[in-house]
Amino acid sequence: MSTIWELDFYSRPILDKSGKKVWEVVVCESPINVKTEPDTLFRFAEYCASTEVNSERLLEALKTAIAHSPNPPSRIRFFRQAMKNMITKACKDLDIPSVLSHRTYALNQWLQQRLEEEYPKHPGFQPGANPSIQFAATVAQPLPDALIGQKWAFVSLEASVLEDMNEWAIDFSEAFPLSLANLPPDAVVPGIILFSSRAVAMAGWMSGLELGYLTVDAESPPRLLLETGIGDRWILANLGNPQLWAEAQTFETAKQQANGVHFLAIQANPETEAFAGFWLLQETVLA
Repeated sequence: MSTIWELDFYSRPILDKSGKKVWEVVVCESPINVKTEPDTLFRFAEYCASTEVNSERLLEALKTAIAHSPNPPSRIRFFRQAMKNMITKACKDLDIPSVLSHRTYALNQWLQQRLEEEYPKHPGFQPGANPSIQFAATVAQPLPDALIGQKWAFVSLEASVLEDMNEWAIDFSEAFPLSLANLPPDAVVPGIILFSSRAVAMAGWMSGLELGYLTVDAESPPRLLLETGIGDRWILANLGNPQLWAEAQTFETAKQQANGVHFLAIQANPETEAFAGFWLLQETVLA
């Protein structure tokens, strides 16, 4: 099984003795199934001076992290567009693919933990607001004709049912431990199922994307969108009639109540028990 890392390289709310921001390379292993214990994930952090902010310094930090890791990464995810060139260059020098992604759940949680517990220990700590990252809206693209589902439906499952996801028959999938989202077993998790006679081909295409989250676009005409990478959007369905719009609003409410957790599934038809694709997703605020 491949190992994915989540990476951040950015300034922290800490000033050095000369009053300059301290920077930090933070790496953690990305959980890819519901049974992963978050405490077992590999983590690495290393501070550096603001004068060392370049791809060479990041490359050396990544080499150190790899040397300490039991499982070197086959891919690296990151969420800061501002650092794209630097991160891409360092990863390319290591011959490791890198991708902008919303799926940095473990990293986001650890950064928040470090903000609350680690950074305040430093004498140069500067408390204050931690602004969230804003992304420019992009034009939503239609799915390729061959990948449009014949039918689709809003559905929901209890979190306790999703805990057994590893035992299901699924061709393409990715998940994460629900403990990362602080979801109790009886939490209701909403989702979307797409039905297609080309279910496996559709799931294979979806697996090639860096799936982010599903969202309801209230603009005219209202649509159900799939966010991928950072800023890429795909039109999954139109929500033109009142019944669909009401179901979409219920979906969004349930998603908020589940701390942003939801899922996307693909099946050949409603009668089959196997999934061509099943992805656990979460809409989060990146900071």
